Amino acid sequence: MPANRVIATPEAIALLDRLSAKHGPLMLHLSGGCCDGSAPLCLPLGEFRLGERDLCLGTVAGAPFCMGDDTFQWWRNTQVILDVIQARGGGFSIEAPDGVRFTAKARLFTDEELAGLSDPQPANTL
Repeated sequence: MPANRVIATPEAIALLDRLSAKHGPLMLHLSGGCCDGSAPLCLPLGEFRLGERDLCLGTVAGAPFCMGDDTFQWWRNTQVILDVIQARGGGFSIEAPDGVRFTAKARLFTDEELAGLSDPQPANTL
């Protein structure tokens, strides 16, 4: 079975389930910015304008996980692991009022996993 480009911890899935029950369908976007590069932004689906260069790596608990193609170049050989930490974020992500934030961790794919991966899909079709 091919590896997924993005997975999530049980804590991240539970938080996404809770947030989607409150806000409806969600999406996640990982910025390539220097200050928030490992803190994915979580917003109601459709509240974040995706551009022609954004890619969708997969879904987590039904939420598309996207990033720009330039950011993907840094992450292309790794599996993104969505997790949750106790921290106050400085952004607009909808989990911030709960005193938590999503974080992205990485695990290098094996050579076998890399060979079986497909390219991410353009995200502007969401």
